[in-house]
Amino acid sequence: MRKRIKTKRVYEKTGREDGMRILVDRKWPRGVSKEKVKIDEWFKEIAPSNSLRKWFSHKPEKWNEFKKRYFKELEQHKSLSYEIINKGKVNITLFYSAADIKHNNAVALKEFLMKEIL
Repeated sequence: MRKRIKTKRVYEKTGREDGMRILVDRKWPRGVSKEKVKIDEWFKEIAPSNSLRKWFSHKPEKWNEFKKRYFKELEQHKSLSYEIINKGKVNITLFYSAADIKHNNAVALKEFLMKEIL
């Protein structure tokens, strides 16, 4: 069976179909308790560096450059990428707190991980 990776905001309802739930933000999301989110793992080390995160500032016009820079950081942490890939049996959900559902580190990380799986 092929591994499936998806992304989800921590503020959304969790479900059994989430599989392994992994938070990929450097900081714990505001206003959410650990019990409510039911995160299995917190990989803060795989989040973008503070300097990259601040530079990006969730501006869609910086998205392509952000991904390039973030992928470069991820290349230096490949062992963490493989650890995430090997965590879930089939489904892995990357949780994030950003309001923008299209331009965030979890979406970029998913793209990077999918390239690693294939």
